Parts: sequence; C-alpha cells; structure tokens
Amino acid sequence: MAPEARIKIFLKNGATALCAAAVALSSFSLGAEAARRHHRSHHHLPRTPAAPPRALPYPQLSLPFEIPGAQYLPLAWADVKGWGDDNHLAAYKTFRASCKPINAQNGEAKAESKAEPKALGASLGEPCRVAKILDLADDGKAKTFFEENFTPLRISRLGEPEGFVTGYYEPVLEGSRTQTDVYNVPVYRRPSNLFVRGHKQDSLSLPNKGPVYRKIGRRKLVPYYDRGEIEDGKIAGRGLEIAWLKDPTDLLFAQIQGSARIKFDDGSSVRLNYDAYNGYPYTAVGRILIERGIIPREEMSMQKIREWMAQNPDGAKELRRANRAYIFFREVNLSDKEEAVGAQGIPLTAGRSIAVDKSLHVYGTPFFIEGELPIESERAKTPFRRLMIAQDTGSAIIGPARADLFFGAGADAGRVSGRLRHPMQFVMLVPKSLDPAPRAAKLPIPDPRPAEKIAKLFPQTDPAKTGTPVAAATQGKTETIAVAGPVPLPVPRPAIEPAPEPRRPAKNRPHRPQ
Repeated sequence: MAPEARIKIFLKNGATALCAAAVALSSFSLGAEAARRHHRSHHHLPRTPAAPPRALPYPQLSLPFEIPGAQYLPLAWADVKGWGDDNHLAAYKTFRASCKPINAQNGEAKAESKAEPKALGASLGEPCRVAKILDLADDGKAKTFFEENFTPLRISRLGEPEGFVTGYYEPVLEGSRTQTDVYNVPVYRRPSNLFVRGHKQDSLSLPNKGPVYRKIGRRKLVPYYDRGEIEDGKIAGRGLEIAWLKDPTDLLFAQIQGSARIKFDDGSSVRLNYDAYNGYPYTAVGRILIERGIIPREEMSMQKIREWMAQNPDGAKELRRANRAYIFFREVNLSDKEEAVGAQGIPLTAGRSIAVDKSLHVYGTPFFIEGELPIESERAKTPFRRLMIAQDTGSAIIGPARADLFFGAGADAGRVSGRLRHPMQFVMLVPKSLDPAPRAAKLPIPDPRPAEKIAKLFPQTDPAKTGTPVAAATQGKTETIAVAGPVPLPVPRPAIEPAPEPRRPAKNRPHRPQ
C-alpha cells in the first residue's frame, strides 16, 4: 500500500476514535452531574425548615394620608389662632361652591378613590354631601359645620415652621379687536399644533407643568417656541389673535395672573382665562431684578417692576424673554359681575379663593391662613386670619404650604396682591373620615404590666452581666428561697447553619511519561 493511502486511513481512524471519546466523555459528564444533584438533594443537604409565621404585636394600619415633603401637627380648634374671629359664613358659601363639581363627580370619585394618590382623595365627598342640604345663613352655624365635619391640622414644608403666600388678581386692560398703531401686542389663543403627550390637541384641560411639543406633520415632535420666538412673530398671521393690547408688560402680567378682562372702545369687553402654556418653566422677573441688585428685596412689588420696565424698554424686553414661559388664553362667557374662573372650573371668590399645588392638594380643601400682610399699605402689618378654599392652581405654586391669594379684579386688587410675598401659618382642614384619632382607637391595648411579685420571680436580666439576683437577695440570710430562673425570650426564627457541601475525592490518575 502506498504511503499516502496509509496516512489517509490512519487519519480517518483517528478522527473516528476522537469523536467516540468525546461522546463518551459528554455522556459521563451529564450522568455525573445528574448523580451529583441527586446525591445533594437526597443525602447530604438537609432542607431548611420554614420559619414559623410570627404575628406582629400590633396591626399595620395605613396612614390616613401622606403629603410628600410635608410635616403636620393635629390641633384643637382652640389652638387655631383667630379661628373664632373669622367670617365663617363667607367661607362656607365659597366651600359650597366648590362642592358642586365635587358632588357631580361623586360616583366617579368613589370608583377612583383607591387610586387617588393625593392627600385627601375623595374624602371631601362626605362634607360636601352635608353642605348640599344645608343652605346656611348664620355665621355661628357655618362655624359649627366646619368644626363638626373637619379636623384642623397644621401643615408646612418639612423642616420649615411656616408656609408662604403671594397674591394674584384679574387685570382689567384696554384693548382692541383689531391691530392698530397703538394696539399692536397680540393676545394669542392656543395654537392647533401645540401637543401634550396623553392629551388630545383640542382637549379643554391641559396641564400647566411638564413638556409641551410642536407637532410637525403626523409624527415629528419638537419643543414648542419660547417667549422670545413668539414675540418675534413665529405664530403671527395664523388667525390666533383674540385681541390686541398697548403694552407687552400688560400681556406679561395678564399671563402671570392667568386671566384678564379686556375693555374695548365701543364699551364691550372680553373675558380671558388660562388655556395652555408652551412647556417652559416659569421664571419670576422680580427675582431677577433682586438678584441683579436693581430693586431691593424688601421693596419688591408688581408696581415696582412695572415702573422699572416703563423706564427701561430695552431692559424690559430682555427681562421678559428671561421668562421663556408663554401663556395662551381662551374666551370665557362671564359677565363683568362675575370673578375669573379658577382651575376647578368655577368662578373664584375675592378674598376667599386660593391657588395651591394641584399635585399635592385637592380642589375644595379649606385652609385657615394666619399671619400679617401689607394689605392697607406697603408697610402695614394687617392681621390676616381667614379660612380660604383651594379652587385654583399655578405653575409657580409648589409645595404643601404654598398659596396664591385671590383678591379680585382691577387696579386696587393688583396693588394689594402685587406686594404680597410673606410667610404665614397654614392649617389644613381635614375631613373627619381621615381623622387619625378614630384609627388610633382600633389599636389594641398593650399587655398589662406583670405584678411586682411575678416580676421578682421571673427577672428578665442577664446573670453574666448583672450578677445573680438571687445571690444578692439572699446574701447574709440563712433561709433558702426557691426562685425560678429567667424565662427565655423567644427568638424570631431558628438559626440553622448550612451543612458543608461534601468534597469529591480526587481520582488517582496515572502519571503520563514525558
């Protein structure tokens, strides 16, 4: 046989032998692994006994409610400073107005109460059902209503002793329905290409926080125009103009307030309300002036800002654009005798309605606000102790004890609200259904303390550390006293050390010659 043929036969036989060896080794490895698992599970590792169920000493009761970042203290009505001096009937009428939408949504609120993440949830339904049938006309009865249906709770931001209030109002401005040389500042309604995720573009209610997009075509989304771009005419000429104003400062403050009345030369007027915003966070122009040292903090007011912007038109333009947020309005059917409509969807009440953080609080919640405010003049310290009702919100109103006080419409209301930036005490009125006292009554009474004789017979001490109590008690005495040893305390679960895994014996392999 030729040498080449012998080499081919040898390689072929060798490859066959290697394949057979590989199959045998793999079969042995799998079989060994199965045997090892069977050996572990059946012979060497004992099963760890399950820990016996252990009942808690007290039931876990859920908290009545939780407000993120807040601290609160239950009070007695006598501890609420100025409570007895307020006009409770005026507060009751405002609260009853808030109850109309609450009662209308009562069935829906019941269905969604378990998923309600905010503090009060649907708990205002019960006081509102009571108020629905009580058309009170007496201040004393109104005071009794609040005391019988609510519990006072002092609230503030965590680590802070007080809350903080500002004021707002509804500006009354001169305007025109058409653009002229005098009236050339447009007031825009919501553009059709403004888009918020999770909401239809024609939705009646859009959030005042979070991202807002400009929809291009059917799919592409980009951030919406900021204030500077809109002032430069990015949405001009699209038929979005509701009216025209004289001064861009008038528009800025109307947007800050969230509503406005525009009077026309023919005697007619239009009422405007917040409808949407462009997605940029609000930047307070007053804070910028304070940081730049232009207006001292203690002198800051809306009137001071107006005066500075009127005297510095170029600086006013730059200052406006530092606040990139821009508000779009919608027309509302209100007479001049009615106040602006708040976010709850009902007309506000001057001196009784407040705007709160909607992410934390529920519309209709009463807050008793106490402190001193410069209402009579810039330097006055007028006592303010008044029950207010949460009926509105605002993008700058953030925190558990933060409120914007509504003072009505017109220049006088603007002067008062424009100088408010003050710390105040907040007392939130919580419905009795959330009162922690009834829940505390469900807690069981702790076990009674053992009698003195039993305590001496079973001392719970460690003899190794404190010495033997019996020896100390009997030292110097001849009589013998039989005293039981300490009763061992139960351990929560048995401490079982895992058995060590047996090591496989090493096989003696023959030495391979080099």
